[in-house]
Amino acid sequence: ASYTGPNSLVRDEPVRTTYTGTLFLGAKLWEGAEVYVNPEVSGGKGLSGTVGVAGFPNGEATRVGDPTPTPYFARYFFRQRFDLGGETESVVADQNQLAGNRDQSSFSITLGKMAAGDVFDDNSYSHDPRTQFMDWALMANGAWDYPADTRGYTYGLTLELRAPLWSMRAGTFMVPTDANGGTFDKNFGRASGNALELEQDYQLFEQPGKLRLLGFVNFANMGNYADAINQSPSAPDVTATRAYRTKYGFGLNWEQQITTNIGGFGRLGWNDGQSETWMFTEIDQSASLGLSIKGTRWGRKNDTFGMAGVVNGISEDHRRYLGVGGLGFIIGEGQLNYSPEGIFETFYSFGTFRYFFITVAFQHIENPAYNRDRGPANIGTLRLHCEF
Repeated sequence: ASYTGPNSLVRDEPVRTTYTGTLFLGAKLWEGAEVYVNPEVSGGKGLSGTVGVAGFPNGEATRVGDPTPTPYFARYFFRQRFDLGGETESVVADQNQLAGNRDQSSFSITLGKMAAGDVFDDNSYSHDPRTQFMDWALMANGAWDYPADTRGYTYGLTLELRAPLWSMRAGTFMVPTDANGGTFDKNFGRASGNALELEQDYQLFEQPGKLRLLGFVNFANMGNYADAINQSPSAPDVTATRAYRTKYGFGLNWEQQITTNIGGFGRLGWNDGQSETWMFTEIDQSASLGLSIKGTRWGRKNDTFGMAGVVNGISEDHRRYLGVGGLGFIIGEGQLNYSPEGIFETFYSFGTFRYFFITVAFQHIENPAYNRDRGPANIGTLRLHCEF
C-alpha cells in the first residue's frame, strides 16, 4: 500500500472473529396463514472495522461497531398464501418455511420485519454466507443497494405470484435516515426501497435452471457525488448535499444445474451511481460467475466445494468524488488510482456430522476499494456452522 486513508483496509491486523446465531420459529394460524419470528444474537468485528473493500469478505460482518454479543429480533412477519389451483406440491421444512402441501399456482402477501434478500435475488448456489460464499458481492447482487438497516433487516410488504414455470414478486420497504444507519425514515411518502423481480424456470439439456430479472428504485435523503464536488472541489462531502433523491438499477441472476452434483451461477448488476450509496455497499456495477460442487462425487455427500470470481466497478462521478478526497461509509482513502475491484473466492465445506460443518476459505482481492495503489489482499477464513 502506497498510502492509507480513513477507510482503507489495514495492511496488518490480528485475526478478527464474527459470530451469529438465529432461532427460526414459525406457526400455522389458519389455511394458508403463517407467522414467523427470528430471535438472533450477533457480535464480533469485521476486518479493518468493516471498511476498505467494496465487496467485503465477510457476509456475517455488519458495521454496528459494537463487538459485544447483542440479542435482537431479526425478523417477525406474517404471510398469507392463497392457492390458485393446479397440481399440488409438497413443501419441506426449512428456515422460515413450514412443511406442508400447496398448489403450484399461488398468490402470497408478506408483511413485517424481514431481509429484502429473503424474497429477492435468491440463488441456490450463492446466497447464504453461513454455508456458501462469504463475499458481499457473492451473497447478493453488489449493485443492488437493497433496503436494510445496519444489520441487514427492514420493514416492508411483499407480494408474490407463483405459477408452475415462472413467478413474479414485488416489494416496498423502509429505508434508514442515514447511510447504513440503524433508524428508519418514517417519511414513507418520500423514503422507500422498491423492487420488482421476474423469475423464469427452464430446462437446458434436461437439467433445471432459473433466470431472475430484478429492477429496483430507492427514494431516500441521499447526497449527490457531482453536487458534492461542485460545492467543494478539494474536500467534497456528499453528506452535505443530502436531499430526497432517486436511485435505480437492474440485476440479472442466473443458476444452472449441470449435473445432480454440480451447479453454475452468475449475476450482473448496475445502478445509476449518481446518489450516494445508502444501504448495502459502494458498488455501481458488478459481474460474478461461479461453480458449486457437492462432495457426492468423491464419497462425501455433505461436503461442498465452491469457487467464484467477481468484478466490481463504480460510476464516473463516484470515481471523481473519491479521487479528490471524498469519503463513503465503507471506502475512501483520500485519493484514488482507479481500477475495477477483482475478487476470487474459493471454499471447501466439510460436513463432519449431521448438523455441523467446518469450512476453510480463501479470498484474493485485486485493487481493494478500486485503488490500484493498494493490494492485492489475501484473506483466509475458518468458519464453524451448526444447524438443526
